[in-house]
Amino acid sequence: MNNTRPLILVTNDDGIFAKGIRNLVEVMIELGDVVIVAPDSPQSGMGHAVTINNILRVNEVAYPVEGVKAYSCSGTPVDCVKLAIYEVLEKKPDLIVSGINHGANSSINVIYSGTMSAAVEGAVESIPSIGYSLLDFSEDADFIPSRPYVKMIAERVISNGIPVGTCLNVNIPKLPASEIKGVMVCRQAIGYWADAFDKRTAPGGKTYYWMTGSFTNPDKGEDTDDWALNHGYVSVVPTQFDLTDHHTIGQLNQWDLNL
Repeated sequence: MNNTRPLILVTNDDGIFAKGIRNLVEVMIELGDVVIVAPDSPQSGMGHAVTINNILRVNEVAYPVEGVKAYSCSGTPVDCVKLAIYEVLEKKPDLIVSGINHGANSSINVIYSGTMSAAVEGAVESIPSIGYSLLDFSEDADFIPSRPYVKMIAERVISNGIPVGTCLNVNIPKLPASEIKGVMVCRQAIGYWADAFDKRTAPGGKTYYWMTGSFTNPDKGEDTDDWALNHGYVSVVPTQFDLTDHHTIGQLNQWDLNL
């Protein structure tokens, strides 16, 4: 490793050999020394899950990008970050990047996202961290238009830093490079999933369910990630792991909470 270059940890939730993470690695190798610790299989929707009732395995693997060390992990994206920091790397990374996710992680999706949970775990460890997502779920998605924005935002984080406890949630619209209008720093939209379940019967007669549903966004604000993406902008949302509703503390202190 070159001690004059930043050490960059790369992870994801689509699996270590997904097309999105390879594009991310190819960009990050231009900015620093890269080590990959990523799941050995898809872990989408795992949120901030950690493995506590099973063993974890980490294996060094050959990766098709020269100069990159890569390790596959049997656990979740958050497991990957924890193991990288405390077992794989000789020092804390200067930057953690997660993705590029195949599919959006805007609005409420940030809660469920393994991609973003890896970045949030970096923030917990006081390491500048970014989660990247492209609004294309295809395994063969075109990540080329994303790459200049991925690189530029990472460069800005390396140069300027971000507040301790904060990470960036970056979503990129599925558009040709010429149609992306630029970058918009914004808030997370207040959208949600209207859940539904497809009830089915297995050949043995047992009932099982397949989650479906549709995304609903009643938030009409023009300062949200969903608005930015729908209007051709890359959205950047500063994201924290502190879930406290600070505005409600005063209200609750007005209650009589004595037995």
